[in-house]
Amino acid sequence: MSNSTNESVSLDALDWRLLDLLQADAGLTNQALAEAAQVSPATALRRVKRLRELGVIERFTALLAPRFAGRGLSAICEITLDRQGEEHQAAFEARAVADPAVQQCWRVSPGPDVVLVAWAADMPAFHAFTQRLFTQDANVRNVKTYFALKRAKFDPRVEAP
Repeated sequence: MSNSTNESVSLDALDWRLLDLLQADAGLTNQALAEAAQVSPATALRRVKRLRELGVIERFTALLAPRFAGRGLSAICEITLDRQGEEHQAAFEARAVADPAVQQCWRVSPGPDVVLVAWAADMPAFHAFTQRLFTQDANVRNVKTYFALKRAKFDPRVEAP
């Protein structure tokens, strides 16, 4: 049961310590997490369960090293829509997040309406992606794509306030 509203959730120092440890390594066993946080395993388990139920922890995932995917390319795409009404933005966003090539989707301001981070196995696969998402959508006015040459840093961690 996740907390789907934007209501304020009160987090204490222990919550943040657990979150920091999990952001560094979500694969920690509960025993290792408890030991690193200097709490009992029961406390760690109860706190993590609460953080998940509140929606603070959206999900656990594994980050793969891109070099193990073989060839492939990452692209950062700036999209400007022709019509910017909420229903038009929501429709494009729904199509974008449903596409398996899209890794991240951000509504931004000012500048383009949407920024996507996409991954494709090769240029023909990227071309098929652009056809699916940009060319066939009559509401896309402009797309500007940047191809990543090197990933210098990727760390989705959120720091404690």
